[in-house]
Amino acid sequence: MEAPPVAPPHVSARPLDAPAAAWAWLAAWPIASVFMLANVAAPLYVVWQAEFGFSKGTLTAIFCWYMVGMAVSLLVSGRVSDRLGRKAVLLPALGLGLVAAVLFATAEGVPALSIGRVLAGAANGALVSAGAAAVTDLAGPGRKRLAALLGSVGVAVGTGFGPLWGGVVSETLPAPTSTVFWIQIALLLTAIGVVARMPLARPADSGSGGWIRVPRVPAESRRRLLAAVAVAGPALATTSFMLSLAPSLLSEQLGTDNRVVAGAVAAVAFTASILSQVALKRLTVARLMVTAAAGTIACAAGLLAAVATAAPAVLLVAAAFAGAAQGLGFLGGLSMLNQAVPATALAEANAAFNISIYALAGGLSLGLGYLSDAIGLGTAIDDFAYALIALTLIGLVLTAREAKAERRR
Repeated sequence: MEAPPVAPPHVSARPLDAPAAAWAWLAAWPIASVFMLANVAAPLYVVWQAEFGFSKGTLTAIFCWYMVGMAVSLLVSGRVSDRLGRKAVLLPALGLGLVAAVLFATAEGVPALSIGRVLAGAANGALVSAGAAAVTDLAGPGRKRLAALLGSVGVAVGTGFGPLWGGVVSETLPAPTSTVFWIQIALLLTAIGVVARMPLARPADSGSGGWIRVPRVPAESRRRLLAAVAVAGPALATTSFMLSLAPSLLSEQLGTDNRVVAGAVAAVAFTASILSQVALKRLTVARLMVTAAAGTIACAAGLLAAVATAAPAVLLVAAAFAGAAQGLGFLGGLSMLNQAVPATALAEANAAFNISIYALAGGLSLGLGYLSDAIGLGTAIDDFAYALIALTLIGLVLTAREAKAERRR
């Protein structure tokens, strides 16, 4: 049963000087811009790998440094956002994004790439917690489903569109590993302008307790969180693969090293993410999670088929299933939290959800990278696919139990 909406006592439940729906849509742009920053480099990893001479394990480690930055950010950003206001988190986070973009544009080795990924992850952690909460605040208490959709679509737009235009720019313009980031800096500056003008009230008081703690959700919502993570984590791992090692699979086993194709794989995934969320947004939370799990299993089957057939078209199909799984899993998870958690703790609950799913997806991605160095990319992808299926089946069991418990309430 959906909990009644609760407006936070210290944050405006409605915009002060603009229509709620319009500002909610605008508030999704900073989320999208920062997720573009984190993922525009997807087609460029193989270029840096050739230039700097690192292994697939190092490639996935660079990719996963982002998740470390995000996790550290989420330990702080949700708490600070709920106590000091959304802008107190969002503006510094966008500043970190600018520094990360400069590091990527001027990188001369693995350390610069790693630091850039950490800073990009920290910015993303702040946007996915405080940014998603700002969308909810601006949408108002009667539009929680819309707010969850906009937050999730903002992530999907940034994550999917970034690799596509990054691939096109890097193939057609000079300086393939730097030009895209100078463009990205301009996009981040527009996001700063949006955040600066958001009509959000400042907190009425500073709250109490420490500033850093492991994000959590209320005790009565923890089973929901566990079920959501068990489904959304493996789903996120499928899109992490499309952003990190799919270009290596294309160049080594599927016969193409064109960066536009690599970017298109990610774009297909996140276009499917957006479309699936828009098309299926009216499903119940339980059905969203079941559909996400089905998408993850279909993606895993597609990866097995792509390795067996060496067909790029099969990988594109797998990418579409990956995107649908990620989008619906993320939307379902955010919807669970929006329904169950009071607004005063919403950013912290968003942080707990995101730390959990990114930790699971990051562990799977990092293991795949080092396993590829040990036993070969094709065999490692097969093992990765089987692991996704097994974990997703566990998630389905947990989701079914939670849905059954919910019907009893």
